[in-house]
This record gives sequence, structure tokens and C-alpha cells, in this order.
Amino acid sequence: MTVRIAIDCMGGDHGPRVTVPAALAFAAAHRDVEMILVGIESEIRDELRKRRAATRAGIVVRGATEVVAMDEAPASALRGKRNSSMRVSIDMIKAGEADCSVSAGNTGALMAMARFVLKTAPGIERPAIASTLPTLRGQTLMLDLGANVNCTAEHLLQFAVMGTALSGALYRNDRPSVGLLNIGEEDMKGNDVVKEAAELLKASGLNFHGNVEGDDIYKGTTDVIVCDGFVGNVALKTSEGLARMLASYLREEFTRTPFTRVLALFAMPVLNGFKRRVDPRRYNGASLLGLRGIVVKSHGSADEFSFGQAISRAYEEARGNLTDVIAARIEALQVGAST
Repeated sequence: MTVRIAIDCMGGDHGPRVTVPAALAFAAAHRDVEMILVGIESEIRDELRKRRAATRAGIVVRGATEVVAMDEAPASALRGKRNSSMRVSIDMIKAGEADCSVSAGNTGALMAMARFVLKTAPGIERPAIASTLPTLRGQTLMLDLGANVNCTAEHLLQFAVMGTALSGALYRNDRPSVGLLNIGEEDMKGNDVVKEAAELLKASGLNFHGNVEGDDIYKGTTDVIVCDGFVGNVALKTSEGLARMLASYLREEFTRTPFTRVLALFAMPVLNGFKRRVDPRRYNGASLLGLRGIVVKSHGSADEFSFGQAISRAYEEARGNLTDVIAARIEALQVGAST
């Protein structure tokens, strides 16, 4: 099976200078992919010529005449940028010309376009943003990370179903444990929505662990963590800020005096190992779940390695038929609820 990946080459802070070489590198390592490079054709072909890949097999260029700016209002992009690289790459999924799409562009515009063009999958009321976070035990999937500020208990249940399906596609874990993010482990903790969601999860047939707290995220207590987009986004941004602060503190301490600079040389292998384990580039790529197609959002500032990780995520989701798996699990949940 050939996986056809549409790349929004113009999205992000760096555009084709990053997206094109990342796509070429991934294609070179995976013979079962076709890379469809979408964007301003002259700019894409310039990058291909620089890398002597203008005629490489498995690389297709699809022209688009517009670019969605990183600060552009989603509604404006949706109405006025129908021939943007972002929109064309999503249209290709709907037309059956691509199996998935990857973009480092404007998150709000990407979600708006994907939802408008692809629509939500049967039984899904709202799509969610899911991403992987490093933990003491490996990694955990967390959703929603910002697509839905206000959620019902049923929405949280659907997020859990989608998260378990994603875990199966990415990590071959068919029965991952699910935690509901709360202010305490006890059943009486949390607001009414979270309490109701816990009851739905208990009756769902999923491998529901129960309530988890914020510190459980990085302990790796569960394979999937479910929350509304407001809580999830705050938790994610807090984590990113903490990581930057710790890195800054380490640099300050190791450069404070000539003695600490010498110590830094001896500590370098440990510091490099630590950096590799928590490097956010390794976990780049947020999945827009619940759509009738696979769309992955890369961080806007992604470099070549980081954008390649987002491509890898889309590739694994397409190979695992994630859209069909989610639809089947939602249908089974609805059938179980009606019997």
C-alpha cells in the first residue's frame, strides 16, 4: 500500500526551506510513500533543484497560488483562501487524491478548513487536537489540547474513544489505559461535567483507569489522558514554559563561574542525554481527530527533523486506517449504549 501524503509546503515560520527537505528525507527512508508537495510551484521547484531532486520518483508537485498567514483570522482564511496550499492539501483528502495531510500553518485556520471540507466523522460531535507527551514510562497521548473550550461529558467520552484508537495506530496498543484529568483521584472531585464523564467512561468498555491529576501526566500513569481543550491547552503551555525555564536555569548555572564551566564539560554527556529525552522536536505533530480524514498539525517553528516527526505521525495514522477505526469504535459505543 502506497501512502499518499499531501504536504502544505508554505505553512509555518520557514515554509519550503524546511518542509521540502523534510519531505524528501522521509520519502528516501520510506519507499511506500508518495509525497505531494503543495504550494507556490516556483518556490517548491527551486528547493527541489537545490537538492537535485527535481525528478525524484515518489515526489509530486501540486501548485497553489495563495498562502495562509500565521496570524490570519480563521474565518478570513476559510472564506478568502480557497486556493491556498493549506486548503488544496485538505481538498486532496476529500477528493481521494491523498491519504493524509501535514501542515505547520495557522492552527485555527487549519482546524476551520479541515472541519469545513472534511466534516466530522459519523457519531463525532466535535473534533479534538491530540498530541504525544514524554513521560517517565515512555509517552502518553493527551486530548483535547485546545480545539474545544467548553465540552459536555459525551464529548469527553468521544475524545477517549478517539485517543484509544490513535494509541493503537501509533503504538500498536489496542487496549490503552485512559485517565480523566481532574483535580483529584476521588470520585467526588471535579465539576459536574467531569463527574458525569467518569460515569460514562466506566460504562463504556474502555480500559478506564479513573481520575488522574496533573502530576500523573508525566508519571505516565495512563496511556491516554482526556480533558477539555481549555484545561489541556493550559497544561500543555505550562509544561512548555517550565521546560524552557529549566533549560535556562541549567545554562545559567553552568556558565556562572570558570569552575562551573569546567564542570559543564564533564557533565555534557548527561546533559545531552537529558536534552534528547525531553526534546520537544521528537514529539512534534498534533492530530486533528474526529474528521473524515487524517490531518496533522506541526509546530509552526519546526525544523527539518521536527517536521519529519509530524510527517511520520500522519504516515502511521494512514497506515493504521485511523479514520475507519475511530468510526467503528464510535459505532460500537453507540450500539452498546442503545442495548
